[in-house]
Amino acid sequence: MIAPLLAAAVAVVLSIAGTGFMARTLRAHGQSQPILTKDAANITAPRHEHKKGTPTMGGIAIVGAALAGYLVSHVRAGVVFSDQTLVIWVAVLAMAGIGFIDDFLKVRSGHNRGVLWSRKGWITLALAIGLAVLLLVVTDIDTRISLTRAASPGWDFGKVAWVIWAGLIVFSTANAVNVTDGLDGLAAGAALFAFAAFTAIAYLAFRNPEIYPAVVNPYDLTVFAAAFAGACAGFLWWNAAPADIFMGDVGALALGTALAMLGLTTNTTLLLPLLLGINVMEIGSVALQMSVYRASGRTRRLFRISPVHHHFEHGGWPETKVIIRFWLIAGMSVATAMAIFFADFTHQAQGR
Repeated sequence: MIAPLLAAAVAVVLSIAGTGFMARTLRAHGQSQPILTKDAANITAPRHEHKKGTPTMGGIAIVGAALAGYLVSHVRAGVVFSDQTLVIWVAVLAMAGIGFIDDFLKVRSGHNRGVLWSRKGWITLALAIGLAVLLLVVTDIDTRISLTRAASPGWDFGKVAWVIWAGLIVFSTANAVNVTDGLDGLAAGAALFAFAAFTAIAYLAFRNPEIYPAVVNPYDLTVFAAAFAGACAGFLWWNAAPADIFMGDVGALALGTALAMLGLTTNTTLLLPLLLGINVMEIGSVALQMSVYRASGRTRRLFRISPVHHHFEHGGWPETKVIIRFWLIAGMSVATAMAIFFADFTHQAQGR
């Protein structure tokens, strides 16, 4: 367990230092996040004018700190790189690159949606499918659809269907985290819970290979998840309300991709909706809002404004109250997911 702890510790320190440096540097150069005052349906957004001038693209520090923590941990003897985790890093860096381009265009144009806004969905979907193909071709990943392990329930729909499934998992999870990133510290805090859970899941798979034989090199996955948990914790030092820096799309897309890939490689994709409960709630609110609005001929809305965190802000909740209550929901959702996972583990361990 030394390597995961080392990865997390290095990531925390570097994330705190790196995020602070980025916040000061970007603020000095005027690289701030444009603040949206109206949504697509011309509904006035909660007043966030006080955030004007806050730097963005802090996700670079998250990814950089996690990568450094991951690499440093491999100095220890016995900690080896796995092909699956290396593919995950390719996926994370690729999605982060798309996010960086969009963030840069937003800052340069001074518009909240950037130039890629109308195309980013198709670009990220195509990339997600491509990454799923890469994961299938390069690694020995188990392609069964599963809840807590490959054999449970172990649905096998074939490689083509799995690629589509995996691509949609990566695409939807990356965008769900991106949608959640609308209040100070909300997305990073929720991601921290999920990465901590995946650290435990991967480590349990490492310690019990007879129960989880389909998980490839789970110790390396443990190190990866721990590094990202540490990086998120360090980023929160500066991103907690009132935020000194935002993670931007570069961070949100990277975190969502990392979480989706962990779900795929630990055979827990059906558990992802609970592990990422708050993210599912957020992106679900956007989908419901759009459906109701269009079905009613653009006359009715289910929420005052979506994503749902803005609905509560619009109703008078202070931003910090929304954040803390949503963190509590995220924590309870992750706890429920882990209860399901440990219940199955206990059942399997007793049956040995």
